[in-house]
Amino acid sequence: MENTEVNVEHGENPPPYYLVVKPSCPPPPYAMVQPLPSTPPVVPYSNQPLPQLLAPHVPQRVITTIEQGQPDPRQSRLVVTRHKKARCYGGSGGSLLILLFTGIVIWLGVRYGVSVMSRGKSDTCPPNTVVCDGHTDCQKGSDETICVRFGEGNELQVMTSNSSGFLPICYADWNHSLATQTCQQLGFRGSYKYGGLTSTSKSFLFVTSESSDTIQGKVNVGTMCPGEQATFLQCTDCGLPRTSSRIIGGSVATPGLWPWQASLHFEGSHVCGGSVVSQDFIVSAAHCFPSDPASWQLAVNWRVYLGVESQYMLPPPHYVADIIIHESYNPNTHDNDVALLKLTQPINFTGSVQPVCLPAFDQVISTDTQCWITGFGTTQEGGALGSSQLMEVAVDIIDTSVCNDAYKGLISNDMLCAGDMEGGRDACQGDSGGPLVCQEEDGRWYLYGVTSWGSGCGRVNSPGVYSNVHSLLAWIHSKMEEDRP
Repeated sequence: MENTEVNVEHGENPPPYYLVVKPSCPPPPYAMVQPLPSTPPVVPYSNQPLPQLLAPHVPQRVITTIEQGQPDPRQSRLVVTRHKKARCYGGSGGSLLILLFTGIVIWLGVRYGVSVMSRGKSDTCPPNTVVCDGHTDCQKGSDETICVRFGEGNELQVMTSNSSGFLPICYADWNHSLATQTCQQLGFRGSYKYGGLTSTSKSFLFVTSESSDTIQGKVNVGTMCPGEQATFLQCTDCGLPRTSSRIIGGSVATPGLWPWQASLHFEGSHVCGGSVVSQDFIVSAAHCFPSDPASWQLAVNWRVYLGVESQYMLPPPHYVADIIIHESYNPNTHDNDVALLKLTQPINFTGSVQPVCLPAFDQVISTDTQCWITGFGTTQEGGALGSSQLMEVAVDIIDTSVCNDAYKGLISNDMLCAGDMEGGRDACQGDSGGPLVCQEEDGRWYLYGVTSWGSGCGRVNSPGVYSNVHSLLAWIHSKMEEDRP
């Protein structure tokens, strides 16, 4: 990707990644991406107005753009100057309309029971709470949503109030009903596959006759498991696109190649990306949903588009029921930059819409692994136009110590760096919240990162920084379980 002249000053916090453009300003249109020879040309749909790339003041991934004139005092580290393309009008009348609209939206949420404000606040638990005993003690049930995880080979591991940690479940007494119940407990609609695999564990959990809504309430600790066969469980058939043709280096993606890619629209314009992880949930970035103004956290203002081949021809949207933001998200350091969107209706999986796999708790990605990022963002730093077609680029996982040298210690354990230290391969504005995926030996693609921040787009010694899904995995699973359908 092309670079532009910028002024960067490093401080204690990461460079800001804001576009200093008032949300009421008309957003710029999408760029017409020149298609590859094998890709059909993009044709406007029915001569309707083209969808536009919104340029809000929230972090979009990488850059601060200051309109020519007085700089925003809040933005001081990274500046890209460009000419103003449009004037904004409105004044007090526009403000009154916005307030009126917001009031109507809130009333609709209260009237019809739709959750419109962000969730993810800390739970309230009584002092006598017992974790993972199969009985909900906390107000939101957080004492029972941290009890199930997946190990290597999708080994199902459960923690109970009687075990000292996570243990595999003996496969001898496992059945379809238990598989379905467990997956539904975890926020999925049902199970895809289960079976037995050899385990080296010295202790196992065994299914009992206890009646419980949770798997941790139905098992007890034991040792003698026939054949030492533990249970493996897959809740979705994930990470398998219908095609495998790829071109490295910021190219238009082949339709259907990344079927988990979501385009998140705020009030009619693409703002961020996301990843489908189940029929009901989309993983994205917390910074896509700032608290000021409050309209950014109103679920009714958002639409989710899946299987998008062109922003000119959008499919029917999915509506958002809940915006769940990490409780410990820090907008200054970008720690815990992750959010979940729960949809009002389940996704109907097709050839062009499929979930990506979430990694196992012990499944980490090694340095220099080639992974891929995708999105509808701008194709060069400071660009005013977003891509109408889904773009893809191969990136390499970069060692955290190397990345920390480049970013002067700003990379935490909740972050993952990827790109090219020599520049040229990176995400950009409008790609926020989108996936960083890597293919494992089983042929499936796993979500290892969520596009978060960086200094510019494709600069030398400034790789992209992604929320580390591995370190945030427990949070994702627990919130899916808390808000399960």
